[in-house]
Amino acid sequence: MWLNFKYRIAGIIFGVIPGTKRNFAVCEQATLDDIENSFLDILPQDYSELSYRKLDAIRQDEESLPYWESIIGMVTTMDGEILRYILENKIPLDRIICHELVLRGFDKNHRWCGFDKAREIWVSEN
Repeated sequence: MWLNFKYRIAGIIFGVIPGTKRNFAVCEQATLDDIENSFLDILPQDYSELSYRKLDAIRQDEESLPYWESIIGMVTTMDGEILRYILENKIPLDRIICHELVLRGFDKNHRWCGFDKAREIWVSEN
């Protein structure tokens, strides 16, 4: 999912294929076409249904993906009382993130669009 997000502007599509030794491999669509194979349909659309069990596995992974390290790092360094306050009072983290993105002035593809246009993109859609 991260690679598809990261390379969305270039239009490069990644997916999962069967790997060696009952494992999986990630490759891009062009490689897949060369080996005449198809992607496995195992990638979720998003992480909204992420279970605590899966989160445990992500946290225990010794070779954690960099984006998970960054996201989890933000939370693990935050004061516990703040985390409890966020949950108790249902603070809308998605809106805070959108507000921050407005202040940076970029669109959904990380292209500078100016602050007014960024507000239209990030605030009106959420």
